[in-house]
Amino acid sequence: MTLYFLIKYLHVLGAIVILGTGTGIAFFMLMAHRTNDVAFIARTASAVVIADAIFTLSAVILQPVTGGLLMMLSATSVAERWLLVSLALYAIAGLFWIPVIFMQIEMRDLARKAAEQRGALPERYFVLFRRWFAFGFPGFGATMLILWLMIAKPF
Repeated sequence: MTLYFLIKYLHVLGAIVILGTGTGIAFFMLMAHRTNDVAFIARTASAVVIADAIFTLSAVILQPVTGGLLMMLSATSVAERWLLVSLALYAIAGLFWIPVIFMQIEMRDLARKAAEQRGALPERYFVLFRRWFAFGFPGFGATMLILWLMIAKPF
């Protein structure tokens, strides 16, 4: 296996982790939210925060490193349009993902507090949840487009 293919493997693996973890986090958080079980939501949100920190963050860091190495090894110019569009979409995805991290932490904390007090979730939780849900569409959509651009390199 050449160095190029090893780095390409890591790059593709990073994309898989970002998409897979993002999809899994969204699914489990949504399913927990739908139960209206405050303790279950608190536990799920705790797991979501940990998964995002371990898996998504490491893959988000890995992607530009492996992408830059692939560019160097293949003599790909940063001026290629598919790559410029990918980088712009990566920035857009980040602009939606970074606030989501803080939303998830706050939702976790609000759910934990409500569970400890055996009370209902406060309105702030629901405001954050709606925002979190809405931010997922452009963030996930941008990531899906990047994957397509990586494979198709249409222009």
